[in-house]
Amino acid sequence: MKIRHFNALEDNYMYLITSDKSNECAVVDPAEPAELVKTIKNEGLKLTTILTTHHHYDHAGGNSKMLEMMGAEKDQIQVVGGDKSLQALTHPVKDNEKLQIGELEVTCLSTPCHTAGHVCYVVSDGREQAVFTGDTLFIGGCGKFFEGTAAQMQSSLQKLASLDPKTLVYCGHEYTKKNLEFAATVEPDNQDLKSKQASLKSVTIPSTIGDELKFNPFMRTNQASVQAFTGKKDPVECMAELRERKNKF
Repeated sequence: MKIRHFNALEDNYMYLITSDKSNECAVVDPAEPAELVKTIKNEGLKLTTILTTHHHYDHAGGNSKMLEMMGAEKDQIQVVGGDKSLQALTHPVKDNEKLQIGELEVTCLSTPCHTAGHVCYVVSDGREQAVFTGDTLFIGGCGKFFEGTAAQMQSSLQKLASLDPKTLVYCGHEYTKKNLEFAATVEPDNQDLKSKQASLKSVTIPSTIGDELKFNPFMRTNQASVQAFTGKKDPVECMAELRERKNKF
């Protein structure tokens, strides 16, 4: 499995996922698809699937354009997502539904909160595993609760937390520096967090689930240090308070 990121808009990430054993590929959230299409055509790849995490324009707004740019091949491409209002959607998916891209297995995880129909995609080749988290999980943070509740975000992040700790995390935006600055106010003595901040580069993807559990406060609402910061011992109440403070940070 080969995963490549492409920049879009101000700070978005798009992804191209290719199979090692066939020429089949998928893209994730092609908001500005020109470079993706150029790469696919130059390398003779067969695009079978557009994986869309949620309906916001900076993630789903390029779906129709990408299909148009693929020309005659567009009828062989499925547009996948969890929200029936998604641009150019052809294949609405349910929680834990599985798809194939060549030998790659894709598991669709329903992660509502940022949007009601948000989906994260776990992609595995049998050796390594990656999850494309859109605007649910960021490195060091999580998405705003535009269409959901703290309880939903808690549940969605716990679902991601249950993945293999080695699972690579590819998120929808480059927000890491600011996220970690906030995290440092939550847990100023967290040595894993300090190490992460010290090693930051301009491109911070991928992270891993295991690492997020060490320094992402939104993945640590069951930890006494994070609960002490919020003054809330219930993880859902802790999540709500964290988000409120991050919104004002």
